[in-house]
Amino acid sequence: MGEDRRHPRGLEGVLRLAVEAGSASEGPGLQEPMSDERRAFLQAALAEVCKGQMDEVEQMKECLAVLMKDRESEEEEDEEDGKEAALELLSDLCENLDNARDLMKLGGLELCVSRCLCHPEAGMRWRAAQLIASCAQNMPEVQCHLLNQGALHTLLQLTDNDTHSTVRVKALYAVSCLVREQEVGLRDFLSKDGFSVLMRAIQSDCEKLQTKAAFLLLNLLTSHPEHKDTVLSMGMVEQLVSVLRSPHSSVHEHVLGALCCLVEDSAQAVSDCRAPSLGLEELLNQRIQELRGREESQEEFEFCERLRTTCFRPHHVEDNGMDR
Repeated sequence: MGEDRRHPRGLEGVLRLAVEAGSASEGPGLQEPMSDERRAFLQAALAEVCKGQMDEVEQMKECLAVLMKDRESEEEEDEEDGKEAALELLSDLCENLDNARDLMKLGGLELCVSRCLCHPEAGMRWRAAQLIASCAQNMPEVQCHLLNQGALHTLLQLTDNDTHSTVRVKALYAVSCLVREQEVGLRDFLSKDGFSVLMRAIQSDCEKLQTKAAFLLLNLLTSHPEHKDTVLSMGMVEQLVSVLRSPHSSVHEHVLGALCCLVEDSAQAVSDCRAPSLGLEELLNQRIQELRGREESQEEFEFCERLRTTCFRPHHVEDNGMDR
């Protein structure tokens, strides 16, 4: 049993062995030198891990070779299927941050932006956007590279104008991965009137697009409240309230969250919400009654109460507070 503990298999085992070797010095006495046997095992295991990583790099190179093929053959449909499969494989591989960085170094992201995002086939466009999102998440180096390639401009255009709803949803997801917690990306987003793109997405008839747009709006305004005035000047409150008047859906929770964010420390947003033409107070009263006691809608219910209190009952003390 002791031998099994000392010679675990795979990457997890290698990491555990390294931790044990590194943490031995925390105990009493001096750390013992690593035995030749343990050193040989560790080197072999690491070599296997590195081989696996090299295999993935080779897979990415093969995918890029497929994507670079010109449409010369008569079997164009099969060729496009192969390219779509290549993009999907790259997206899967680039969930690993090291692979995302390697793809950038291989020139794969330039290829994705220049050829695939603007491809005539919708299946290629949305898979390219998905790949960009996979690579950009939590990777400032890759984010800046993509921004320098002009990816944000193309993605915003796709979000705004593409005729295929899946392309629009995936493009907005990629936009989100390039601008959230990314100052350079946010500046690029603002310079390209990104908030107007979000407003139009919220007005669309695609529920997934509306949800992603409302979520990104909430995220950006929470992180950067200094941009609230810009959004308010566009008539965002009126547009958000109009969405609340549509048949109830999961989008409403995110829209209410965005409205709650807007009215926080903003007299202008509160004033906009109080406009009699919106009838927001009556709408909130009705929605609160509908949602009361529904556990699955608790967060939406709390947003409604918070918005009503902030805008229409600023000095109101809830009954349960009085009872205490």
